[in-house]
Amino acid sequence: MVSGAAAAWPFAVHAQQPEVPVIGYFSSRSYDAEAPLRTPFLKALEESGFAPGRNVAVEYLFSDGRDERLPSLAAELVRRRVAMLVATDLNAARAAKVATAATAIPVVFGSGFDPVQLGLVASLSRPGGNVTGVSVFTSELGPKRLGLLREMLPTPGTIAFVVNPSNATTPSQIQEMQAAARSVGQDLFIVEIGAADGIERAFAAITARNAAAIIYGASASLQVISAQLVAAAARHRIPALYEWREFVADGGLMSYSSNRAEVGRQAGIYAARILKGEKPADLPVVQALQFELVINLKTAKSLGLVVPPTLLARADEVIE
Repeated sequence: MVSGAAAAWPFAVHAQQPEVPVIGYFSSRSYDAEAPLRTPFLKALEESGFAPGRNVAVEYLFSDGRDERLPSLAAELVRRRVAMLVATDLNAARAAKVATAATAIPVVFGSGFDPVQLGLVASLSRPGGNVTGVSVFTSELGPKRLGLLREMLPTPGTIAFVVNPSNATTPSQIQEMQAAARSVGQDLFIVEIGAADGIERAFAAITARNAAAIIYGASASLQVISAQLVAAAARHRIPALYEWREFVADGGLMSYSSNRAEVGRQAGIYAARILKGEKPADLPVVQALQFELVINLKTAKSLGLVVPPTLLARADEVIE
């Protein structure tokens, strides 16, 4: 498994081929959890003329859900004099911005929050500086997810909103979800999970409140423990709506999110354009506007749920 500051994928061959540009790729996720973004990123990079192992190298570092390690990972890649940084989540993007402040190293990011508000770029159309990338609607989708889950459940009852306390967008996510819940008279309570060792404690709180369902907030760190979260929901027989389709493929009930393949593809396109000489300041931030609703019918059946035909008709993917 690839993880931490000591991890570098074997594509890093720049010691033998100094003329080959090196991309430093890092995130809050684990190597496995990064696959939905990394795979389309590499495919787009190759389609644009850059094949890892031939005329470009990629070094990977992952914090495995430990956001506090991101600044040191970014600094390590800068010390290795990479040609650019690719940071595919909000906290990694912020760390990359800080680490490259005194250099001209370009940064391509994927951010699930307003990159202007975060200070990553001056504006979406004219980023300025050394940073550009893809803006992903994810933390803003909480109210939409609430509506979808209420459609799924015949009597919603109390819903737990699970968040990662270390995520920079958690306060705004909570505020938006509470406002959406009040507007429809939905009972909502907040539960925090920062790492795998907090799962059982969180589910004890959820069951103590007799929650009818769970909605997971946006968090790269929670993706690292996706299998444990899905297993806990199944064990406690609680319907849950997740951030990404990978949770649903692993047995979760449903998800609603941006299309991550498109996010990774666009990041790869921008990385290639920068390698060809374009400047991040001249590349407008791309907004990912493709969304997907994924439903696992097998899981719904195991929970005794009948998926409403109107909801099923809107699903982009149904797992049976």
